[in-house]
Amino acid sequence: MEDYRDSLILILAGYQDEMDWFVETNPGLRSRFPIHISFPDYSNRELLAIADLMLQQRQYVLSGGARDELRFFIEKEHKLHEHSGNARMVRNLIERAIRRQAVRLMKKNCELSRVDLMSIVREDLGGN
Repeated sequence: MEDYRDSLILILAGYQDEMDWFVETNPGLRSRFPIHISFPDYSNRELLAIADLMLQQRQYVLSGGARDELRFFIEKEHKLHEHSGNARMVRNLIERAIRRQAVRLMKKNCELSRVDLMSIVREDLGGN
């Protein structure tokens, strides 16, 4: 790293406590990473907007009940887990909902419309 310091950029990412522990494991690490940028967790509102964007990019829409279920899940995660305010949690939730939707539709023994194919309902998010 020292030999190429003028042409090398190395980005490390992780949770604050774990990254602090990492750079303290070797006395020379902290000085090799002089710039530290901390980003706050996303708010519940921002996570919902991220979910909407992810769904829109895939041309899916949430039913009213699914939107309520998504909001409930995000709020619950924020209360239960210290580091739940990140887009990875939302991405995983959306991808799981899309897989559940596919399984749900596959079990139907009827002709499906485009609306059926592009709608995520409460059940797809794990709700009843």
